[in-house]
Parts: sequence; C-alpha cells; structure tokens
Amino acid sequence: MSISTKPFIVYLLSASSIAVLSAFFLTGTNNDHHPSSSSLSNSIPSSSSPLHSLHASYGSGTKKIWPELEFSWRLVLATLIGFLGSAFGTVGGVGGGGIFVPMLTLIVGFDTKSAAALSKCMIMGASTSSVWYNLRVRHPTREVPILDYDLALLFQPMLMLGITVGVALSVVFPYWLITVLIIILFIGTSSRSFYKATEMWKEETLLKKELARQQATMVNSRGELLIDTDYEPLMPREEKSRVQIFCFNLRWKRILVLMAVWVSFLLIQAIKNDVEVCSVWYWVLFCLQFPVALVVFGYEAVKLYKDQKKMKSTGSGECICEASIEWTVMPIIFCALCGVLGGTVGGLLGSGGGFILGPLLIEIGVIPQVASATATFVMMYSSSLSVVEFYFLKRFPIPYALYLMMVSVLAGFFGQCFVRKLVRILGRASIIVFILSGVIFACAITMGVIGVVSSIQMIQNHEFMGFLGFCSSQ
Repeated sequence: MSISTKPFIVYLLSASSIAVLSAFFLTGTNNDHHPSSSSLSNSIPSSSSPLHSLHASYGSGTKKIWPELEFSWRLVLATLIGFLGSAFGTVGGVGGGGIFVPMLTLIVGFDTKSAAALSKCMIMGASTSSVWYNLRVRHPTREVPILDYDLALLFQPMLMLGITVGVALSVVFPYWLITVLIIILFIGTSSRSFYKATEMWKEETLLKKELARQQATMVNSRGELLIDTDYEPLMPREEKSRVQIFCFNLRWKRILVLMAVWVSFLLIQAIKNDVEVCSVWYWVLFCLQFPVALVVFGYEAVKLYKDQKKMKSTGSGECICEASIEWTVMPIIFCALCGVLGGTVGGLLGSGGGFILGPLLIEIGVIPQVASATATFVMMYSSSLSVVEFYFLKRFPIPYALYLMMVSVLAGFFGQCFVRKLVRILGRASIIVFILSGVIFACAITMGVIGVVSSIQMIQNHEFMGFLGFCSSQ
C-alpha cells in the first residue's frame, strides 16, 4: 500500500464511521417512536438489490410496477442511456448499476426493486459480452492471458461473500444512511481514480516524448547519425490467430474453480430462501458461505505467498501476477478486507462491488486493460448469481429483461471494441481509467440526487429514520 493511498483510506473510513455513528444517534433519539408498517416498508432501502431477502420483502408494502414493453419515447431514451451506460460501464469495469436503476424508475416507470433486478440483467449481459471480447484480445505487453486468474480467484470469493452480507444488512440500514454512503464512497473512489488517471496520462506523455526522441535520433553501428529512421523491435511478438488467442486466454482449471464457488453460493441462497428467517437452519446456511469463500481465497493466497518467496530466493524481479505488490501477509490480508468490504458495500448499495474492485486493481498496479478485463470477469459471476436468484423470485418481467440484456450485450461489445481501438490509436491506456472515474462519478450524482430527494420526503412525512430489526425486516 503506497503512501498516497493512506489518506484516501483514512478519508473513507473516517467519513463512513461518522455517517454510521450519526445513524445510531438518530436511532437513540427515536426509540420512543414506533414506526408503522408503512413506515417500515418505506424505510427499507429499495434501491438495493437483495438476493435472498427479496423473498421476504416481496410481500411488503412496496408495490410492483411492470410497464408494458411497447415502442415509445421512454423506451427509446432508456435504450440510449442503457446502451451508453453499459458500453462505458463495462470498459471501466464498474457495471453501471447506479445509472440503470434511476433510468428504469424515473424514465421507464418500474418500481425500484424491479429496476434493481433488471439492472443486474443489464450488467450480466454487458459483462458477458465484454468477457467474450476480451478472451479474443492479447495481453498488451506480456505473453500471458489478459484475464488475471490469480487476482480473480483472490477477489471473487471474498467479493461474493461480502455481497451476501451486504444484501442481508440492506434492509436494516436506514435509507438516508445508504444515500450518505453512496455519496462518500462513489465520490471518493471516482476522485482517486481520476487522480490515478491524470498521473498515468503524465507518465504516458513523458514516455511518448522519450520514444519520439529516440526514434528521431539514432546512431548506427558505424557512428552515423540517423534521423527519422524506422526500426523494428528487438523481439517481435509472434502472430496469433483469434482462435489461438482465445484458447491461450482460457484457463479451464481456474474457471472451473470459479464456477464451483458460484454454484455453491447459488445453492446456499436457493435453500436459504425457503428457510424461516433467523431460524437455526437459516444461520447454519448463512455461515456455510464463509468456509466456501475462505477455502478458495486461502488456497490462492498461499499460492501467491509461496510464489513470492520462491521468486525472492531466486533473485528474480518478475511480477507473480499483474499486481505490482509483494504478496506478503499484510498485503494479502488487506486484499481480503477490501474484497469483503467492497462486496458488503456493493450489496448494501445495490451494486456488484465493481466500483471498488476496478479502482482497487488500478491501485495495486494492474494496467488498465487487464484491470478492466479482470474486474468485468469477476462482475460477470456476481451479477449472474443475482439474476438467477431474481428469476426464481420472479422479480422482473422476462420480455423487458431479454430486451435490455440484448441492448447491453451489444453495448458491452461495442464499448470494448471502440475504447480498445482508441487506446491503440492514441497510445494512452489512461483513457480506461478516466472512463472508470467518470462512470463512478455519474453514479454518485444520479443515486445521490434520488437518495436525497427520497430522504427529504421521508423527513417531511415524519417516517422512522433509524436502524430496523434484522429478523423482522427480512
């Protein structure tokens, strides 16, 4: 963890702690207030995307609103926003759920919980097409897959564990507190990403100037000065077909492990939906998620730790994976905490955690192209888990889901193709980080404004503003 990262972490921890403590204070001042059933239903953070808690909240006071799929200016505008959000969201590796939910509620007219479910369908479609595109692309600098499977195995289990915990807490936290956390975290991560992007832009500018100077002035073996001489790289890369690149990027053993984690979480969530909330079996199933995540994370963490020691003993300075950090005990623990906290906050705020995973990968030294591909790859698992769960709970209309997924699939492929070509033409990978920062900031604005307006309405209606009971709110 670099020195410049520490003030950012202090900012996030201190601001979030103040927000949570103030919520406890408000809860204490409202102890004599007994919220009515309508207040309780309105206090549930409807913009979140619960996986297992939706089964209980389906029969709550939130009214299900599913507009008909028909041609209108609303559908055209939603298609345009969804296309652009999916295209740029997947390039940045953040999904774009903070744009999709307001779009589906304010423009199309869905209720917030159905909008959250459809948002996950869009994220799954865009991330799946992006992964398909990235599997056909070579690593920009090394002869390794563009997807970093080591980092995927390290973060995916902890992220999915955090999402399930955050989703369980989403019905407990007051709506205004979730809005405050959205503003704090989204603006914080977008600002940090923008700072990293500007630093990359400056480094790329210096590198381009140095390369231009070397290419303009070269000396041949006889000492003659050569001006504007074209030259070939010392070790040209071997040409490969699309099929060869695709097969090279696939690592079936790693993918099967990730699929096993995905299936395990899905089965646990499916069984837990039919169990009484807060019963003994409920907590047994809830706790089963921890060993599933920790076993896979522990295996990958031990592998990275042993590889790091082996590299040190041989004196090699080569990176073990894409991250340019030493895989000792403290960085591994830090990554585990970031994965769990990122997933928890993602589940709490109704996103897949991509807005934390994407900037985190950039922060630990992963180049933008690989960070985008890996974050999107991990996001495909978390979003698809949500979609399958939402389907079993009948939380979205199939025709709308298929249409929006089709739009997102096309947008994800187009976004990856357009931005990657732009990066090759300009020679600036920092463009991906600028896009990441911009999407997170756009999500902060849309979700923040809607959250503030809703919170003001709750205050005017004298609704309960404190924490709700966990068991009674599921």
